Amino acid sequence: MAYLSLKGINKIYPNGFHAVHDFNLDIEKGEFIVFVGSSGCGKSTTLRMIAGLENITKGELFINGQLANEKGPREREVAMVFQSYALYPQMTVYDNLAFGLTLQGVDEDVIEQKVKNVARILGLTDYLDRMPRALSGGQRQRVAVGRAIIRKVGVFLMDEPLSNLDAKQRVTMRAEIAQIHRETGATTIYVTHDQVEAMTLADRIVIMKEGRIQQIGTPYELYFKPVNLFVAGFIGEPPMNFIRTTVRGGCIEIAGKKLDISCKLGDKVAAYENKDVYFGFRPENIVLGNRENAYVLDAHVELTEMLGDNTNVYVNLAKDNAILKVTPYETPDMDTQITFSIPVENAYLFDAETEFVI
Repeated sequence: MAYLSLKGINKIYPNGFHAVHDFNLDIEKGEFIVFVGSSGCGKSTTLRMIAGLENITKGELFINGQLANEKGPREREVAMVFQSYALYPQMTVYDNLAFGLTLQGVDEDVIEQKVKNVARILGLTDYLDRMPRALSGGQRQRVAVGRAIIRKVGVFLMDEPLSNLDAKQRVTMRAEIAQIHRETGATTIYVTHDQVEAMTLADRIVIMKEGRIQQIGTPYELYFKPVNLFVAGFIGEPPMNFIRTTVRGGCIEIAGKKLDISCKLGDKVAAYENKDVYFGFRPENIVLGNRENAYVLDAHVELTEMLGDNTNVYVNLAKDNAILKVTPYETPDMDTQITFSIPVENAYLFDAETEFVI
């Protein structure tokens, strides 16, 4: 296991594009860290700089306390799993798994033992004689993961390893990757654009936007304590609802209802008088009907989506729209009026200018 420290990491390409800005992160031994964000946010670029596949323009990368900026990929003792699997098509599964150890000059008996052990962990024992083309996408992904873990390196780097799999395979492989991490205890850095992967796998998540870190925290912290509008809207499915409004007399107005926000802002409420804020609430954090200690709103039901374990209800709040999540047994009829309540503790307020949580 290894520990890493990224201090002021920047990546600027020759054309002047600044892909990663002042990236700072300390990773403990055995942690499972996930970089998440939309396409082009710099997460894969950061991973490639850790791997030594991209030069670091500015900043310092330490692996086990040693400066690694000038070290090559082999010297860093990292193993990378690519989105494309990167298997050798002319080699069997056994040879693909054994290849790295063969290059290191490891004894054949030791290689055989290690290959069989990794194959057992990944459910590949019956496929060792097959070629990659004879495998399913999920099986090929397992071989790619196996080729990384067999080397017993200090850090595993995974770049969107599940993006080529179908939905059912992704669920299975998520569980397998989590199990592999528990068994190996290896420090793992995982890149994805899928928030579900991030929330289910990570010890800590790094959310990025346009090359900058937005927030670092546990899945719990990111879900319940987002620091800004972007993080709040990125985590959660369906995403958090946001309604822009203006503070007047310690209240905001939504769909003709005045909501007292002084209990949320406390002493800060005066500073936001006549200023715009975003009122946020998650679709699942509502209760149908009128409840005490809650913000109560009336809405018009425009569409319902029955998903089995829950129903998404699309509603209109005068000039604003929102999504509510209810149980199947509470699903309202379309084109009807409903009342719903947002418990005060489940509401969020964001400064409309800075977009930071208030």
